[in-house]
Amino acid sequence: MAPVQVKKICCIGAGYVGGPTCAVIALKCPHIQVTIVDLNKARVDAWNSPDFAVPIYEPGLVDVVKQCRGRNLFFSTDVDKAILEADLIFVSVNTPTKKSGVGAGFAADLNYVESATRRIAAVATSSKIVVEKSTVPCRTAESMRTILEANSRPGTRFDILSNPEFLAEGTAIADLFKPDRVLIGSLQTTEGKEACRALADVYANWVPQERILTVGLWSSELSKLAANAMLAQRISSINALSAICEATGANIDEVSHAVGFDSRIGPKFLRASVGFGGSCFQKDILNLVYLSESLHLPQVAAYWRQVVEMNEYQKSRFSKTVVDTLFNTITGKHIAVLGFAFKADTGDTRESAAISLIRDFLSERAFVTIYDPQVSEEQIWQDLSEACPTTPLETIKKQVTIVHSALEACTQKEAIIIATEWKEFLEIDWQTVYANMNRFQGEGHWAWRARVKTVLRHSLSSDIDLNFNIGH
Repeated sequence: MAPVQVKKICCIGAGYVGGPTCAVIALKCPHIQVTIVDLNKARVDAWNSPDFAVPIYEPGLVDVVKQCRGRNLFFSTDVDKAILEADLIFVSVNTPTKKSGVGAGFAADLNYVESATRRIAAVATSSKIVVEKSTVPCRTAESMRTILEANSRPGTRFDILSNPEFLAEGTAIADLFKPDRVLIGSLQTTEGKEACRALADVYANWVPQERILTVGLWSSELSKLAANAMLAQRISSINALSAICEATGANIDEVSHAVGFDSRIGPKFLRASVGFGGSCFQKDILNLVYLSESLHLPQVAAYWRQVVEMNEYQKSRFSKTVVDTLFNTITGKHIAVLGFAFKADTGDTRESAAISLIRDFLSERAFVTIYDPQVSEEQIWQDLSEACPTTPLETIKKQVTIVHSALEACTQKEAIIIATEWKEFLEIDWQTVYANMNRFQGEGHWAWRARVKTVLRHSLSSDIDLNFNIGH
């Protein structure tokens, strides 16, 4: 049996994964028609906007879309038409953590995955390869296959593959152009292996063969959760060590640098910070916790749960450090928060440490001024409303101001928090910042600089040069 020749691809979901991934596939495979569909008309309209104001900020993404859109890359709300025409369908929908019901707070909500799968079964009139692209719990493909087989038309066949994404927001396009690996999982049947070859042939248009890994279906699903859990574990580990460093007088930057020189460990993800954020790390670890408990492995569940607990501790510890540094109270004081996205080079705010910090500052009755180069005001207000559900937005707005430059944010403030490592924060003129900050009555230059250094060095951007030369 020869593998299917993929000529048309449909991607259900025009979000952070589906959009960039399938745009790059279209660029690298000009002979394949790629259609990305979504029920959210506003999102699709943004992808189709004449000025290429795409709904996702990702360096290099607009250039890719400009080269392909209208040629072999299309964005549409006509889900059924795309399903009917496709040889291969990526399911790339959201899988948030459940907020209620069984597994609330830990398990993934697979409602969107199930809805997409049922739609494929209802619409398809010919055989399809269906690919899990969303991050899902282990053995989700089994549920998808059951739904497809139970609802399919006579004569149609569905082969299920797992093809998890390993993108880092901010470098997604570079990651797609030159991936560490492409992982494809399939049932180890003749039909499953042929479907796997068909998808592998798509990636082979630009990915070296040795970087395309083919494994069993369940191994592929679990590998995604395992990768994110181990990366998050490294961050929590270095953050735990940062607490010891501060208590002993050691320098966490020096410790992480020394540890990273060990070839068995390496330097990546050993940067102490306020804590990890984003849509994947916490969600995937909690998913792993729920899976472990479901499999009656309480010790394994407790181990991974501690990674998340350490992350929350780091954020609350940082908030306390700010209060302690500002003479044990921030009530009525003005604090600048530079950065609201969970990391640099993205507008994504999901699980951003900045949200937790600002919530804590508001509870202490401080006034907060926020600046982020990519996050919209609408998104900031939405996130703060969700973080403070018992506080009306009108009340929040009395304590929070959003501005459009870092220097404006820092003017007349008692403290500056760098919550996101945007490169532009490395270039701030700190002498100008100093000249326009509030200093406590009677506080000398050296006391002020020591206080600012203490707060800044707890922030993400430890590369900032704080040894500026300021006259008295």
